[in-house]
Amino acid sequence: MARILITSALPYINGVKHLGNLVGSMLPADLHARFHRSLGNEVLLICATDEHGTPAELAAAEAGQDVQSYCDEQHEIQRELGERFALSWDCWGRTSRKPTHELTQHFADKLDEAGLIEERSISQVYSIDDGRYLPDRYIIGTCPHCGYESARGDQCENCTKVLDPTDLIDPRSAVSGSTNLEVRETKHLYLKQSKLVPELRKWIATREGVWSHLVTSIANKWLDEGLQDRGITRDLDWGIAVKHGGKWPDYDDKVFYVWFDAPIGYIGATREWGEATGGDWESWWREDKGAGDVTYYQVMAKDNVPFHTVGFPVTLIGSGESWKRVDMIKGFNWLTYYGGKFSTSQKRGVFMDQALDLLPADYWRYYLMANAPEGSDASFTWEHFAATVNKDLADVLGNFVNRIMKFTASKFGEQVPEGGAWGADEDALIAELEPRMAAYKSHMEALEYRKALAELRAIWVLGNEYLTRVAPWAAIKDDPAKAALGCRMGLNLIHLFAHLSEPVMPATARKMHESLLPAPPVLPWPGSNLKDTLSRIEPGQPFKVPEVLFQKITDDQIAAWRERFGAEEE
Repeated sequence: MARILITSALPYINGVKHLGNLVGSMLPADLHARFHRSLGNEVLLICATDEHGTPAELAAAEAGQDVQSYCDEQHEIQRELGERFALSWDCWGRTSRKPTHELTQHFADKLDEAGLIEERSISQVYSIDDGRYLPDRYIIGTCPHCGYESARGDQCENCTKVLDPTDLIDPRSAVSGSTNLEVRETKHLYLKQSKLVPELRKWIATREGVWSHLVTSIANKWLDEGLQDRGITRDLDWGIAVKHGGKWPDYDDKVFYVWFDAPIGYIGATREWGEATGGDWESWWREDKGAGDVTYYQVMAKDNVPFHTVGFPVTLIGSGESWKRVDMIKGFNWLTYYGGKFSTSQKRGVFMDQALDLLPADYWRYYLMANAPEGSDASFTWEHFAATVNKDLADVLGNFVNRIMKFTASKFGEQVPEGGAWGADEDALIAELEPRMAAYKSHMEALEYRKALAELRAIWVLGNEYLTRVAPWAAIKDDPAKAALGCRMGLNLIHLFAHLSEPVMPATARKMHESLLPAPPVLPWPGSNLKDTLSRIEPGQPFKVPEVLFQKITDDQIAAWRERFGAEEE
């Protein structure tokens, strides 16, 4: 039994996440966890709300709440939406909790002991009208690299370039909109990342051929451009205090930079899990305490890749301790909405709560992963969404389940019919299924979701083609035994489809399974003997015809949703 650690990029606390956030991190992390659980592996799926930094302060101010109350409320909203989307976290933690605070301060101490933290005087933007220094995201302006007019002071959302606030052209306060700004001298702590470049390059070289080209190219680009030392403190009230135990006594009004503490939140959330369950959290993270046999996967969108291939590894390596480093990073491109970006701040696109108001989670889970933005950005349109649901889910899978179960019930009653002998049609089915199932499993192992779901759909199609060949509705007239065999095989295919589909569509998989047999907590991956698997549903076994699994989306619904959410090409 393998030990599999999976972390999803931590969603910001600032409001409900959109479908781009979901498909770029949280949903594929869940699919990978469910897949490994089906194989019988020991899995730990970790995520948490990222609650520090300026996004939390700005969102709380906009909502008219204090930051703590706002974060408490939003954490619960995001938890509940994750449950409704069947995201099967082992821990849904918070970076604002004690474990992440203590671990962040621990890493800062270790980095300082290693000579990797240095206090520097820097120039920082001060808003005269707001009466305060403006940390990165409190400043908005034009990106000097791509000309995007709403770039933040830490990173341009458009071109993903990492910025300092003083890089912005025509900067303005995100708090008040004031342009009455000036540059003043202040002190901050810097992490001397540049000293670890040789070790980073050596480690990243070991990931060639393991990480995707997208991930390795982003990592090497950062190093090739010259890795700069990074400020790890900010002038904010909300966050993890820099001053603790007498260290850095002049930093009462400063906190650690959110991008320093957020990845540490993976470890903090694992410690939360350990404290809640009695689990040995260190055995997942410390190689000197058992983590040497752990395979660690990180899942994120491309704008998060630099912080996980360079920033977080610097913290782990620089500490001098035996922390587990990531084995596999799955980086996604962006899902766009009719060619424009999904955006939390600009409220563009479909958000998780809105999606669930329209249709159950499995519609979205299948569509998003079948069209995941892997090789390039992908565009969400209502027309494409409807076509995928109607063709793949309603016509291929839903119609297969509906027609064979209704036909069997009408001709043989609601129990599996007896009769007929396994023959050439069944042998041909197995010969077709085996390579498809092997390819599906291989793509799932590699987190290649577009390819995986194309194989899953092809497996469903093979079931329909089998029914077309044996045509039990025709055989029932002259050869009832052949019809019985065709129906029994059809019911066994439903059982097989349930097990294969569970990582992608857990609710639908359980409906299919429970129409035939009680479903265990985890539907195991089918065994290697496919003939035995397709004989699991035996003659005489009662079954119950389920309701229609997927309703088709109509042209009227498409028109209404386009009007409600907007659908202008950009």
